[in-house]
Amino acid sequence: MTATEPTVLATSGGHRVGGRTWLTFDALVHHAVELSGVHGRRPRVMYVGTAIGDAEHFAARMSEAARVAGFDLTPLRLFPMPNFDDIEAAVLEQDVVWVMGGSVANLLAVWRVHGLDAILRRAWQAGVVLSGVSAGSICWFQGGTTDSFGPELRPLTDGLGFLPYGNGVHYDTDPGRRPLVHRLVAEGTLPLSHCTDDGVGLVYRGTELVETVSETPGKGAYVVRREGDRAVEERLEPRLLPAPRH
Repeated sequence: MTATEPTVLATSGGHRVGGRTWLTFDALVHHAVELSGVHGRRPRVMYVGTAIGDAEHFAARMSEAARVAGFDLTPLRLFPMPNFDDIEAAVLEQDVVWVMGGSVANLLAVWRVHGLDAILRRAWQAGVVLSGVSAGSICWFQGGTTDSFGPELRPLTDGLGFLPYGNGVHYDTDPGRRPLVHRLVAEGTLPLSHCTDDGVGLVYRGTELVETVSETPGKGAYVVRREGDRAVEERLEPRLLPAPRH
């Protein structure tokens, strides 16, 4: 079972501290699974930790979170070499691909070396839901703002471009993000951009933004567009997702 059309859930959330575990999946991860339409069996979720160098301790925590959630989790590792002979076949078996945050610049470089950029496009077109947090959100867009190059935020403009927008993450918790997105949109470095507070997700069917959702009350999503030589921001009120049951 896959989504009926190409689907992305781009987020600034999805994880929280668990009761008996270091990490648990919050409502946004569960919503990505819901968007896939899977039923009658355990959902298959691929975890991609390229942006944090395939850190094995975090993959173990994600596997534990998946056990609690009732998902079958498959890590895709590219360090020191791919852990599958046929990466594309492994990806296409999934209901959801969840991409962890970290360095989006390094993620894009490594994915391109291994042809994962093209594989993910084919998976997206086949109905595998593409999702993730932070770097795992920005990667699907034309670009966004990143600390991949150092503590000072910089523009990134060579995203995968499945979605023809800019993307701003951690919009309410990292004070440098909002003003930089506004400047980049105003000067034309980024196109019209969609941004998320922490805990908020953007749902795309094809390339159209169809809904904003949140796992945290009071948070917002934003559209930043260029008008003349300035940027104008519009707030979107997300639908609050139900808390997951474990």
